[in-house]
Amino acid sequence: MMAAAIANPSVSIQDLSLNFGVMSVLKTLNLDVAEGEFIVLLGPSGCGKSTLLNCIAGLLDISEGRIFIKGKNVTWEEPKDRGIGMVFQSYALYPQMTVEKNLSFGLRVAGVPKEEIAKRIARAAEILQIEPLLQRKPSALSGGQRQRVAIGRALVRDVDVFLFDEPLSNLDAKLRSELRVEIKLLHRRLQNTMIYVTHDQIEAMTLADRIAVMKGGVIQQLDAPQTIYNRPVNRFVAGFLGSPAMNFIKGQLEAGDAPVFKADGISVPLGRYAFDGDNGGAGKPCVFGIRPEHIALGDAAKAMPFTAESTVEIVDPMGSDTLVWTKLGGQILSFRVEADKTLRNGDAIRIGFDPARASLFDAETDSRL
Repeated sequence: MMAAAIANPSVSIQDLSLNFGVMSVLKTLNLDVAEGEFIVLLGPSGCGKSTLLNCIAGLLDISEGRIFIKGKNVTWEEPKDRGIGMVFQSYALYPQMTVEKNLSFGLRVAGVPKEEIAKRIARAAEILQIEPLLQRKPSALSGGQRQRVAIGRALVRDVDVFLFDEPLSNLDAKLRSELRVEIKLLHRRLQNTMIYVTHDQIEAMTLADRIAVMKGGVIQQLDAPQTIYNRPVNRFVAGFLGSPAMNFIKGQLEAGDAPVFKADGISVPLGRYAFDGDNGGAGKPCVFGIRPEHIALGDAAKAMPFTAESTVEIVDPMGSDTLVWTKLGGQILSFRVEADKTLRNGDAIRIGFDPARASLFDAETDSRL
């Protein structure tokens, strides 16, 4: 997918391809990152997101294309000359050194004056709230503290672009949540360009100005988080974002002035608002997608444009709410209800939704209709 051009981008990737022998890993990628933007590369394992980040960092040589950082062609520059700071999944701290020595190591090797090193360390320690840890060694730190130090090591380089390669994946859920907030605050304070790799959709949705969803070495969709969530360009994107994932019901689209989606025992009136352009998929097999949180129950369902009777199959208490599984059109469907709602397996229920909030995909191409 071609992204819209950005005037004077902080990072510009142009027609980038990477091959490992006969295997094509990244395929003619184009991506412009605006000055001060927070971009998240999101996708499953093996989609090429970390590989793309390593190409930007200069850790991998690309096969074709060009990479620009701050207007400078850095395609064949060494990593140290690209003006980037990188934070890896592993903390990669020197165990024999104190936090202060870990932070200053790269600067000392580069010959930065001692006064400047002390100034940068003090600034990074204050921003990351690690001043009390400077004389400790990594073995005396928690996982969250070690990751703060790893971020600080990139921060002291005083660069324009920060690259994060799944920095929170080794932490427990509570620490991930806390550090997500800290990284967001860090970006707000510094206003540096940040490119962040993750397979965690929550990280992507909460951190990103824009998300690039990747699959098979190709950017499937690049847009603001809510746009991707509400208007996914294809079935892969629709299914990857959302927990639980979007419900998919296979059926047939009937053409006409008032198009209707039909599956086993149901007819869902779509209206013209359901289509991107004309009814290009009319008369063809298609897939109807609706997110669990867009499905109403009981009295609320009766007020919806589409409503149907069903039976509870499974009830999954999730704490803050409850996930309920039922069937619609002969296929499994999940939806959310309040945690205090009492439902049991086998209960007869009425569900409903507004088709305007749904997505419709071509069954053959998986593209949005």
